[in-house]
Amino acid sequence: MTDATPTPATEAGATPDAPDYDAMTRDIADVPAVEVITTVAVHLLSAAAVNLGLDKPDSEHKDLDEARKLITALAGLVTASATEISSFHAAPLRDGLKSLQLAFREASIVPDEPGQGPGEKFTGPVFG
Repeated sequence: MTDATPTPATEAGATPDAPDYDAMTRDIADVPAVEVITTVAVHLLSAAAVNLGLDKPDSEHKDLDEARKLITALAGLVTASATEISSFHAAPLRDGLKSLQLAFREASIVPDEPGQGPGEKFTGPVFG
């Protein structure tokens, strides 16, 4: 029988070789709002592009229902936050959003009427 007195690290379930995640974690309070907003927007852009099949040539993955939801969420975020994050950050997000909206219209078998496409209730009708 060994005398195994638990150390604080092992009491919490961590091992002496495990990284200190608390030290590695960035405090969310230290992250500027513009960084959080743009990061979320880029994730929405990327996810929508994948669901439109734009991630690679000849992509077989297309889920227009999911893409519509993501584009609408992105449009709401970009529209609502544009004045808060400055045009320096908002302009590229708007460009990406418009590209996704046009790609959605192109990918649709039956295109939405102008103003009825994903996110267009926030951005207005999108034309090529």
